[in-house]
Amino acid sequence: MVAKIMIGKSIRGILHYNEQKVAEGSATLIMASGFADDIKKLNFAHKLTRFEHLTNLKPSVKTNALHISLNFHSSEKLVDAEMQQIAAAYMEGIGFGDQPFLVYRHHDVSHQHFHIATVNIKKDGNSINLHNIGRIKSEQARKFIEKEFGLIKAESKTYHPEPAIKAIDPERIQYGHLPTKRAIGSVVTTVMNSYKFTSLAEFNAVLKQFNVVADRGSEESEMFRKKGLLYSVLDRQGNKVGVPIKASSFYSKPILKRLERKFEQNVEKRKPYRDDLKERIDQVLNRYEGITKQTLNTELQKSEIALFFRQNEEGFIYGTTFIDHRCKTVFNGSSLGKAYSAKALKEKLAENDKVKTYLAKPKRINSYLKPHSEEKHLQHAGKTNFSNLTVSTTTDKILKDLLNPEYTGYAPSITSKKKKRQIKRKQP
Repeated sequence: MVAKIMIGKSIRGILHYNEQKVAEGSATLIMASGFADDIKKLNFAHKLTRFEHLTNLKPSVKTNALHISLNFHSSEKLVDAEMQQIAAAYMEGIGFGDQPFLVYRHHDVSHQHFHIATVNIKKDGNSINLHNIGRIKSEQARKFIEKEFGLIKAESKTYHPEPAIKAIDPERIQYGHLPTKRAIGSVVTTVMNSYKFTSLAEFNAVLKQFNVVADRGSEESEMFRKKGLLYSVLDRQGNKVGVPIKASSFYSKPILKRLERKFEQNVEKRKPYRDDLKERIDQVLNRYEGITKQTLNTELQKSEIALFFRQNEEGFIYGTTFIDHRCKTVFNGSSLGKAYSAKALKEKLAENDKVKTYLAKPKRINSYLKPHSEEKHLQHAGKTNFSNLTVSTTTDKILKDLLNPEYTGYAPSITSKKKKRQIKRKQP
């Protein structure tokens, strides 16, 4: 089980996020602890009033809202009653057992999980200390629950957390089957609050994984000058579809000014995850030489890493961006080191190296992995059209000549030499 705690200043925003999921049909309210009425009788106003009654007891505490998610392995199938017991045990373990809280079971990703909404102001007006609550209390509660309920441990090698964001289906957007603003807002809010990025380009690298992009417009535009920001859905070819939506119109307010504050904060926040990312990339790069771009991406994805090549309009690759979905961090290749830059990777990504080696030295090439297309080439070399391969001019000409049954360029020269030698022998 993985527990994530987000501390904020607006219980209204947390409620709005979860209630919106309920309205979409992708979440269900399964528990309301500390509320007098039955779950079915509670509306948004009732829930908000209950929490705001407590926060108004101590208005000097601005950071007073908690948004917690407990995530389970995809192999674990829990019923609502089990989730209710786990939620109660967890809240008791972090010192919030007497606080009112709401539990929402979400159905928007492959693994089972639920969200908890609560505040840290008690009924006597005192506040619960939130400093290091994740490291000090949440970790202890998590380990106790894993053992008590027989859950897969987060530290075990068999645990692989799944991405908590569902990519937008552009076809459903195009045909109006899914409200555009709601779909974009869900992706943008989750990425903004979960990932550690330090620039708009890095932020966009993550958003594009889920078919969304943030656009400032051209540098000459009025929108760019005023630091405006528009969000759009991308189709499968990476083109914008539908009507773009202003950042200020979303409830989470993912405007550029707010993002720039996160850019500064994330510079330090992402540092502890840098070495781990480099190590996982190296494990892939060091397995064998001549790795193809397709194989590199496939192998990195197995380690929950996405590689994004940045290129200009002419198609020239000038940079790389690595997205670590496991640790929710984003790094440009240059930030990790020279070995991860676009220039260094392009030297390693030689799609035709294995084919050239095969033509020059016809022996079996051993490697850790071979893309299916290359295995097929090696198994059916006799059927290969060598004229289509990129080789040197001399080698290409020789191969064409040898494979042409009507070619007679070499045989006559050999025959003529033999005749000359025979004539010389007959002379006295």
